[in-house]
Amino acid sequence: MSNNVKIGDWVKGNSEDGELIIGYVQALDQLERGALVKVVSSDYDGQVGKSIFLSSRHVKTLPEVNVNNKEQLLNLIDLALATGDKEWFMELSAKLNNMRDLAKNIISSDKK
Repeated sequence: MSNNVKIGDWVKGNSEDGELIIGYVQALDQLERGALVKVVSSDYDGQVGKSIFLSSRHVKTLPEVNVNNKEQLLNLIDLALATGDKEWFMELSAKLNNMRDLAKNIISSDKK
């Protein structure tokens, strides 16, 4: 694919019927120049949870998310659970634990 989409990337695009799709790449098809995308969100609820093929010209990689607070991190953990992405869940959980440890350290050093 010309836009350097990789398996596991979060993408947005449009189906052949014009529906907006947001999901992650499950597989790439170099010959047909497209990607099999697991739909997590769509303006057509009937697509959510399905895997659909999107042409490379209709797929755009989403920017990486920079998590700034606990609420954002918890939302991403929910999304990882909903999509069954164990590796991402573990990564996000570790970040949450690190954030909690940092907060505890700051609080305990302020008490001294």
